[in-house]
Amino acid sequence: MVAHIVTVVYTAFMVYTAWPGSSLFSWHPTLMVFAFVACMWEGLLVFNRESSLFVNVARPTKVLIHQVLNMAAVVCAILGFTVIYYNKSINDKPHFTTWHGLLGLITVIYITAQSLGGDVVKYEWIRRIIGVRMSLGKLKIYHATSGLVAFTLVVTTMMLALYSTWFTSQVGWVLWLLCNGSVSFMAVIIMNQVVTEYLPKTQRQTVAAPLPTKKTSQKSGSSRKNKKSN
Repeated sequence: MVAHIVTVVYTAFMVYTAWPGSSLFSWHPTLMVFAFVACMWEGLLVFNRESSLFVNVARPTKVLIHQVLNMAAVVCAILGFTVIYYNKSINDKPHFTTWHGLLGLITVIYITAQSLGGDVVKYEWIRRIIGVRMSLGKLKIYHATSGLVAFTLVVTTMMLALYSTWFTSQVGWVLWLLCNGSVSFMAVIIMNQVVTEYLPKTQRQTVAAPLPTKKTSQKSGSSRKNKKSN
């Protein structure tokens, strides 16, 4: 429940601070907080065993909710990126001159690719068309690991935004620390979720995998027997 309180409070605070409609720029932080916190963060929490609002919901329904929320996140992120790009263009300001701007571009591209990758995992007909031969279990593990990378990019971009001139001029140091702590909290929760859910699966696959050294030793043993018999 704490995770969802963080979602509501952090999103509401950012929207209040940006005050959408007060300027063209105001839509950038508004759309981005909806993309990364209200949609993506909540979309990841769907599978969290402790914080999910859909604990007793069937797995296919959880996947659908996760998919819809992350698609909404991608749309909001692209719109938010478009707003800031257009705002800089009409004001004759250079693009991608800060780490926040550069990493923001990378993040938007990555989460779009990640969303498309989720469709590959979910739909068998897509896997047949593009010729994916990897097992569904491995695809899920790779998708979850890539999702952790994506959310790490998101968190880093959000953290850099807290250092921007716009944000530091809007809040005091106490509120800044609370926002910083909220973003860090999100990162820890998702990291723990992915590691707890998928690390045991990767370990089981490693244990279950055949060891080539045994086959080699058996072959060498049989060859020595053949030599003795000759």
